[in-house]
Amino acid sequence: MCGLAIEVDGDRVVTIRGDREDPFSRGHICPKAAALQDIHEDPDRLRHPLRRRPDGGHERIGWDEAFAEVATRLRAIQDRHGRNAVGAYIGNPTVHNYGSLLFAVPFLKALRTRNQYSATSVDQLPHHLAGLEMFGHLLLLPVPDLDRTDHLLILGANPAVSNGSLMSAPGVAKRLAAIRARGGKVVVIDPRRTETARLADCHHFIRPGTDVLLLAAMLHTLFAERLAAPGRLAAFTDGLDAVEAAVAGFTPERVASATGLAAEAIRGLARELAAARSAAVYGRVGVSLQEFGAASAWLINVLNVVTGNLDRPGGAMFTRPAFDVVELGARLGQRGHFARGRSRVRGLPEFNGEYPVATLADEILTPGDGQIRGMVTMAGNPVLSTPNGRQLDAAFASLEFMVSIDLYLNETTRHAHIILPPTSALEHDNYDVALHALAIRNTAKYSPQLFTPAPDTRHDWQILLELTTRLEARGPVAALLGQAKRAVFGRLPPHRILDLGLRLGPYGAKLRPGRGGLSLRRLRDEVHGVDLGPLEPCLPARLYTEARRIALAPALLVGDLERVRARLLGDAGAAEAEAGYDLRLIGRRQLRSNNSWMHNSPRLVKGPPRCTVLLHPDDAARRGIVAGQRVTVRSRVGSIELPVELTDEVMPGVVSVPHGWGHDRPGVALATARAHAGVSVNDLTDETLLDALSGNAALNGVPVRVEAVGA
Repeated sequence: MCGLAIEVDGDRVVTIRGDREDPFSRGHICPKAAALQDIHEDPDRLRHPLRRRPDGGHERIGWDEAFAEVATRLRAIQDRHGRNAVGAYIGNPTVHNYGSLLFAVPFLKALRTRNQYSATSVDQLPHHLAGLEMFGHLLLLPVPDLDRTDHLLILGANPAVSNGSLMSAPGVAKRLAAIRARGGKVVVIDPRRTETARLADCHHFIRPGTDVLLLAAMLHTLFAERLAAPGRLAAFTDGLDAVEAAVAGFTPERVASATGLAAEAIRGLARELAAARSAAVYGRVGVSLQEFGAASAWLINVLNVVTGNLDRPGGAMFTRPAFDVVELGARLGQRGHFARGRSRVRGLPEFNGEYPVATLADEILTPGDGQIRGMVTMAGNPVLSTPNGRQLDAAFASLEFMVSIDLYLNETTRHAHIILPPTSALEHDNYDVALHALAIRNTAKYSPQLFTPAPDTRHDWQILLELTTRLEARGPVAALLGQAKRAVFGRLPPHRILDLGLRLGPYGAKLRPGRGGLSLRRLRDEVHGVDLGPLEPCLPARLYTEARRIALAPALLVGDLERVRARLLGDAGAAEAEAGYDLRLIGRRQLRSNNSWMHNSPRLVKGPPRCTVLLHPDDAARRGIVAGQRVTVRSRVGSIELPVELTDEVMPGVVSVPHGWGHDRPGVALATARAHAGVSVNDLTDETLLDALSGNAALNGVPVRVEAVGA
């Protein structure tokens, strides 16, 4: 979403810098933006379809041949074994590409399989579930009004590195400094003293996976000390008394030992939140990627409501994007749903038509009716990004057929029989349909295509449209209908759909040109983007619950507090400690390596090795480990070897390994990444560790042990 100024010479990029005139990003640029040149020019980037040969090598084939083989083989698997014998995994980059986002939905429908998975269940699923249960829509996710708040409480998030994540906010470091400059306060709760924590007024360590206890104890304090003050929200909020009763047993004294925060510190956090003129509580992957992710996301929303800070300037607010995916989904009856079905092998709940990716390997490897025998992956690398990657690696290798829509021959796509590569980001236009719905300010910006792609290439939406029509062509009548659909949608590319959405949106021309409303034509003219103003209160009008009221105490989430009591306030962790798994693993987000694809950019991987394990000096001393030594980190499912860094940046009892590395697998055609291979933290994460309520993977808090190599 950041504005970029790109200087070119013919078909060559000269420089990429931040656009200072962009009203949202104001000249900020992140490493991903700078790396657009590296991806576009990367000799390893695929530009034509590849077919895997029996000897494991690959050969180039034509597009028509590739499309025909994919459709024929997927249909053949479904004809023999049933339509659920094909699975699909959609990766995170799809959300950042409006062409693929718009055309993925009809493609998945054409697959006719219930076995659909995505990066959602190794990321933000708990936040969606809380939004659906409380506000009636899975995309109603409040974001901190960062530029107007007086008090920001951050749990398990590192926005100084991520620029937000479920909070689109370019240049977070400057925005945090501005909070402090105007007399406000920034507080960070995290098992690691992150880059964001270093910019804050205050940082508290917390034991991984216990955020739910802290949040419940803060709420207990607010009720016990009569500090709860929902204000105008009380008029359309149900369940305040039920929440008070639900957190009654979570006193600060009761949770102090489990969380690692002193009781008085917990009370102080609650009192400061209540006393602030405006405040916002914000949590991200450290909150959602744990055993109680959904309960934690829910209690964050509850804290914002109980203190009167939801839907008010300076609090946690809802966006009104120009292309309003929330309202559009509601009009189409697509507000989200949960647990309408259960996965075949482990009985895990679906969410909005997707099953938890932590059970994908089970569905491939376990025989029986509905076993996945064919697979489609798109813009994702689940071998490196989902739990127990080695198991999924083996599962993909066992498939009868696999097709990947991807730019690279990577750790996942090396198993594909056909790879269909789309154009690069500089070869197609873009508008961030999804992330504008999570921005801290309402803006709109259209990025035109910069370079003309080669004639024998395809955009992602064109690939999806072609596969959709071929998969639907079952019989002569269906084939004719498919040809008609291809002809219609071929003339209705993403930019025309975008224009329609903008015109019908809250700032749009509403199909009446010349009246100053927003349209694609206006965005093309406004090359730096359009500022649509700060976030504004919108409740209760924007609620989609049946009663059009906030459901503060959904039975599903209130009931999960019993599991919290049993797991976190009992002795449930004793068994892991007795087995020698006495440390807890957390991830680590790094500015130049947030995603695995970034490791093939020479400018992003240069410098000292970053794939290291962080260990507290006290934990190292007890194990006879010294700085720089290679150590083995073991979990129930596997082990990895990597260098150790000793630091008090992590709290005692915690180890931290960054995400996305592990490029040493055979058959990977990523020269730069292989030269900086590292190891995959998801060879340690456990597919059986989940938020049992939502099905989201618990990648943080995994029990591990650490020992010197050879010990």
